[in-house]
Amino acid sequence: MLIDNGLEKVVAAETRLSHVDGLAGELIIGGYRLDELVADRTFEEVAGLLLASYADTPADIRSAIGKARARVFTRTSNLLPQLADMPLFDAMRTALSTLPDGNDINAALDLVAAPGTLLAQLIRQSSGKKLIDPDPALGHAEDMLCMAGLNTSAEAIAGLNTYLISVIDHGLNASTFTARVVASTDAGLVSSVTAALGALKGPLHGGAPGPVLDMLDAVGTPDNARAWIDNELAAGRRLMGFGHRIYRVRDPRADALKSALNGLRSDRLELAAAVEREALAALAIHKPERKLETNVEYYTAVLLEALGFPRDTFTAVFASGRTAGWVAHALEQAATGRLIRPQSHYTGPLPQRAA
Repeated sequence: MLIDNGLEKVVAAETRLSHVDGLAGELIIGGYRLDELVADRTFEEVAGLLLASYADTPADIRSAIGKARARVFTRTSNLLPQLADMPLFDAMRTALSTLPDGNDINAALDLVAAPGTLLAQLIRQSSGKKLIDPDPALGHAEDMLCMAGLNTSAEAIAGLNTYLISVIDHGLNASTFTARVVASTDAGLVSSVTAALGALKGPLHGGAPGPVLDMLDAVGTPDNARAWIDNELAAGRRLMGFGHRIYRVRDPRADALKSALNGLRSDRLELAAAVEREALAALAIHKPERKLETNVEYYTAVLLEALGFPRDTFTAVFASGRTAGWVAHALEQAATGRLIRPQSHYTGPLPQRAA
């Protein structure tokens, strides 16, 4: 029996949703390259693009997701104060899990809207501010920033929109596979997304952007970058924000997010650029056998900090974009797949046979 513990060589699904070309450094979402989507599409439009193959999506997807934000808030606003003592990500997941389950378009839209709505309200609540109603007339990125009380400049709205699109779907990653496994049992969309959130929470998957800022804190100044990096590599420690399980060249999302920082005031950008430059040079010397390039986490950290999101919310912001992909994959699995039930190879002891 062939065993692949990481499943890299196992094709577990056929999908129309996204394609990751790790050798070419290209991400295709719904038939479009990432650079095309971030140039002239909104998050809502890209979410509609993913859902359209497997759900009867409304013509005005922006308005529909705006109304979904209002529904989510109405259903959860009384619950959020009861979750104030929980870690923010856990509170968001708990509140989301209370939404009505199902496989219809309203359940799908509510889930697309829910993480951003809940995250923004939880940020507001944690700073001691009164919760405010969503504004269905606004775009999703703008309303997230408004509800959270963060920067709502045109540059900030564009930056968050770019981020949400950049992370909306990315092949059969750990959380998306989790969503499809649960969807294959016909458990419903809320169950699928709640399970995916559990997978995303892990530091090996969605929990990595925050430590990029810890690294930049430790480096301190551009002049200190190379010495600090050489010391870390000599000690056998990993540089956060470099290398990827799939990409063998530069992650295209890193370039999209770096471009989104243009026009945003960020005290980190000069330092981040210097650390990136020195890290790539040092990695080429210290690890010549591996091609380690900048990944999505690196400029995610710089961008989300510039937008005003607290460091401990970064994984929840990730979920605010990725949930649309999870929902689309769950719908696709329910429509085209079957119950996912792989085999295992037993390596334990066998019972003794009677003589």
